[in-house]
Amino acid sequence: MLIQYGYTGYLSKISNLSKPAEDWVAGGMPITKMMNMERRHGEDKPVIRKALVELDGKPFKFFEAHREQWAVETCYLYPGAIQYYGPSDVCDITTRTLALEKGE
Repeated sequence: MLIQYGYTGYLSKISNLSKPAEDWVAGGMPITKMMNMERRHGEDKPVIRKALVELDGKPFKFFEAHREQWAVETCYLYPGAIQYYGPSDVCDITTRTLALEKGE
């Protein structure tokens, strides 16, 4: 629909991913909203900011709290990606990282 209505320079996005699929909200976001100005080779350039691990974020704090246990035990948990088809025990769960970010 973004292309149909002439919204070039937009990314499609889905909000509310930690809720059931019927509560998801589709939309668009201008690419420029993701841009920051950084000085590169002596000139200001628009760039998408690097996404680094947030050491004070809930997902990292969870990892940090379990690091020693996970170093010696097998505690495997598949962290993503979202599945759109298959059994509900696979498709209807939120990714672990997203659940931690939302405080679930």
